[in-house]
Amino acid sequence: MSQDHSAPFVSYPTAILDALSRDPGRPVLTAADGRRVTAGELRDSTYRMARELAGRGAGRGATVALLTGNTPEALVGRYAAHVAGARVVHLYEGMAPAVLARIVRTVETTMLLVDSTRHAAAKELLSLVEPPVVLGLGPGPFGEDALAVSSRHEALSFTSGVRPEDDLSIAFTGGTTGIPKGIRTTHGPYSRGLDHPLPDAGDPPRYLACTPLARLSGPLTDKTLCQGGSAVLRHGFDPGDVLATIEQERITHMWLLPPLLHRLLDHPALAGTDLSSLTRITYGGSPASATRLRQAVDVFGPILYGWYGQTEVPAIAEARPHEHTVTGRGGRVTTGRPLPWVEVAIRDVGGRTLPPGAEGEIQVRSPGVMPGYWKRPDLTAEVLRDGWLRTGDIGYLDDDGYLFVVDRLKDLIIVVGGHVHPTELEELLLSHPAVARCAVFGTRDADAGEHVHAAVVPRDGHAPGLEQIRSFVTTHKGPMYAPEALHLLPDIPLTSAGKPDKELLRRTLGG
Repeated sequence: MSQDHSAPFVSYPTAILDALSRDPGRPVLTAADGRRVTAGELRDSTYRMARELAGRGAGRGATVALLTGNTPEALVGRYAAHVAGARVVHLYEGMAPAVLARIVRTVETTMLLVDSTRHAAAKELLSLVEPPVVLGLGPGPFGEDALAVSSRHEALSFTSGVRPEDDLSIAFTGGTTGIPKGIRTTHGPYSRGLDHPLPDAGDPPRYLACTPLARLSGPLTDKTLCQGGSAVLRHGFDPGDVLATIEQERITHMWLLPPLLHRLLDHPALAGTDLSSLTRITYGGSPASATRLRQAVDVFGPILYGWYGQTEVPAIAEARPHEHTVTGRGGRVTTGRPLPWVEVAIRDVGGRTLPPGAEGEIQVRSPGVMPGYWKRPDLTAEVLRDGWLRTGDIGYLDDDGYLFVVDRLKDLIIVVGGHVHPTELEELLLSHPAVARCAVFGTRDADAGEHVHAAVVPRDGHAPGLEQIRSFVTTHKGPMYAPEALHLLPDIPLTSAGKPDKELLRRTLGG
């Protein structure tokens, strides 16, 4: 990730807008309602909006909060705020209004932008907190229509003087209780990251945004537009709709969390869908089952790319299609080798670097590591030491440099006889013929003893019982891993980030 420090810094939205200018008449966005947006329309709307936002105080040092969904207007709002120089905070779907209100206060919000998909959430939020400026991205009940009022400006290039070290965004994770941590991202690393095109994403890429633009689908849309491609926006993930869209829109690339990939594999329309346009599926964000990945390779072909990263350091390792045959202990599929600009060390609790094969905490050094948590130097000092980020993940490197992630430190279930890794048990359960999807979590009793629970979505026509599952687990892993409780569910609940919501399962099923 080299950078020419003698050249003037080009921020990521400017790079995208320059790419859009090469062929202004080319359609680059297809909205969920079927609208087509050309490169010139997206560019001009962004420049006009940037002038409007800057005129209302959203310049360098200001914070623009986005209450938006998967719409072209959401992209215009984000690009415009960044062109103007402001930092952006996404107010994620699925977070409680009280948590969103605390985030709005914490980041000293200058302006709130609301698109048509989040009017109900805006009503709840604005009953709890009132930012200085509230604008709509289109007509609605909240403030002026920023798109309409910005049309008075000329669509001329606009430069804010943003610097590489300036805050790009603050990303808040979790949020089921209290206020989550705000993870800062700066312009420099993000802009440099766009210089690395995605292999096999299509030529040109046609990206399906069926997960939130507020999360990883946003950066992947940015990469797509920078590479001269186009994006199809859907309001959310529905497996039948995703399959139909792949076929109708000739999608080349999409991003999925493993639970969503599982739902796609289980959908009855899969076998009859033309998937020939797909050249890349990127997955990550939560543990992936080796059993399900083998099924996905059988269905989609060798087009799977596995990503391992965290919000604190988005890109750590990548498993390319041919590397999905690289397995470690227990048949676990590798998360790949660390990316060229990333250093990975496995360390014990005392900070000693461990040899290949030994399990410890994964620690990372990279230009992409966050500069710190928003106004939390205490939390920053806990995870950033001497330039190394403590990920909180347990894993190991093999003799060939492949990385294997075993579990989260905080997710370990401590039982009589040792430690239960939930991801190991989930991997085993997914190999059972009666189990379609699952999540394993631990609970603690009044005496601080920990107990293993398994939430299972059965396959059609199956209704596994606790003793059947315990016997299966005991045979393959030993009695220590056998769950003490089995919960049969119609689906596994997901967090706002699309990961299994184990905290919710723990609260509602833990007993």
